[in-house]
Amino acid sequence: MGSFYESTSIPRFYFRRTGYASLNNDATIPEPSAVIRRAQRRYWRSNVTVMIVLLSIWAFVGLGCGVLFADILNDAGRLGGVPLGFWFAQQGSILTFVLLILVYALTMNRLDRRYHREVADAKATLNADKSAESVESTEGGDA
Repeated sequence: MGSFYESTSIPRFYFRRTGYASLNNDATIPEPSAVIRRAQRRYWRSNVTVMIVLLSIWAFVGLGCGVLFADILNDAGRLGGVPLGFWFAQQGSILTFVLLILVYALTMNRLDRRYHREVADAKATLNADKSAESVESTEGGDA
């Protein structure tokens, strides 16, 4: 008879991510070190900051330039033969959104690389510390 985790309809990745069970259900996932947790917090804080800034720009261009400041922009000039406020309402917010998607993708790729490098360095340091501790414990036991 299968375990609860095998009989439930909850996806297996949920148990891996939350630490309730490992993939093979016979061991739990180890708790990440404090260094890795700090890296995760910095990663998500940076991710949220990027999203807030980009969404604020999009809201300003879409709502501000297209609706709130349309009269001022219409008086300021024309673009492509149409008033600037109308252009922002019809085209500018869409083009800005596409550019912001590109900026988000490039920024997140850079952030992901930095995060993965930071986690890899932390894991290498933890493994080196564990290796040094095991060598010290075997040397200490021989004395």
